[in-house]
Amino acid sequence: MPLRAKVASSVSRTAAALSRAAGRGDGSVIGGWIGLKIDPDLLAHLSAGRAIALISGTNGKTTTTRLAAAAVGVLGRVATNSFGANMPTGHTSALAKAGSTPYAVLEVDEHYLAQVLEATEPHVVALLNLSRDQLDRAKEVAMMAQLWRAALVRHADVRVVANADDPMVVWAATPPADPARGVNAPHVTWFSAGQRWHDDSWVCPECGSTIQRSGEQWWCTGCPLRRPEPHWTVEDDGVLDPTGAWHKVSLQLPGKVNVGNAATALAVAAEFGVRPVDAVSRLGTVTSVAGRYAQVVRDGRNIRLLLAKNPASWLEAFDMADEAPTLLSINARDPDGLDTSWLFDVDFAPLRGRQVLITGDRAYDLAVRLEINDVPFQHVRTFDEAVRTVPPGRLEVIANYTAFQDIRAELDRVN
Repeated sequence: MPLRAKVASSVSRTAAALSRAAGRGDGSVIGGWIGLKIDPDLLAHLSAGRAIALISGTNGKTTTTRLAAAAVGVLGRVATNSFGANMPTGHTSALAKAGSTPYAVLEVDEHYLAQVLEATEPHVVALLNLSRDQLDRAKEVAMMAQLWRAALVRHADVRVVANADDPMVVWAATPPADPARGVNAPHVTWFSAGQRWHDDSWVCPECGSTIQRSGEQWWCTGCPLRRPEPHWTVEDDGVLDPTGAWHKVSLQLPGKVNVGNAATALAVAAEFGVRPVDAVSRLGTVTSVAGRYAQVVRDGRNIRLLLAKNPASWLEAFDMADEAPTLLSINARDPDGLDTSWLFDVDFAPLRGRQVLITGDRAYDLAVRLEINDVPFQHVRTFDEAVRTVPPGRLEVIANYTAFQDIRAELDRVN
């Protein structure tokens, strides 16, 4: 690397280490921020010489990144932003901290995918899903699909692993070739992990006609856009690979959605030449992801943490949670988005019949929503009060981003 990049990388590692030593965080942002101030091209310099996978989408990218890093690890050391810092500062810090590695698997915020594609020149990009998120400042879903599509036009040589079940992702992943400009259509490997949330993809992004569905299939009623045939498919508790071989997936992570994330991870690893039979056992080594799914015993309560930040992820969280006392915590700080109207797109009916507690900065917004859904609840002011209120045994905690981090801090930043 150029001298400036070497200095910036060294300072980045030092700043991150000091942040961790001072208890101010894991250093996954501050190190990259300082490094990029010294050398604005530091991310590109740190990416050079590595085979890189980028993982992006509205939901599931942190978990899929962790699983994909484990799978690619069959080949050698892998740099990754395992704590979920998914903007260029986080990528820079992760690569600087890892030092020289042949591979990197990086989670990328969907808004930054085009910028990170440009800087890292990845070998493969995985596109998971697109749904509404942070309504006050995030782009509308179709606009995000358009940004992805435009980015792939500029990087048609990158290999794409994409979700066949999401019409927005399929459209974004298949921009047309333009031979006159020397632009080829991207090479796409399709996976099917099942998609239960459909409310952001009833309108075709190509022509504006209605999307129709029947079973696993979907198609546009006004143009040729339709579900492609997937190469990788979730079947029962395993994954079918492109050869038709079935691989049992034994995870320590809950929910069918994580079997889908595992299928995506295997597809990403295969783009590096990793055989599924060699990678599948490594997926079971992942126990929690930056606190997600972590289990902690406190005062006789087995507390499990689940992150849910938008309607689609709350739907999956209800599927993962046991029939047990459940604490819901909602904030509306800047990282969460300030608009909580998305709560009215979540069906809380699955919580009926269990003890439900609510807390957080916007607990009263949640209270109104639960009243409408006829879900009885009790308001508690603190996490400790919630623990004291429920009987010994399982306590499920479902929280959006900053509420999750507040509770994670009370549990000594469990990972």
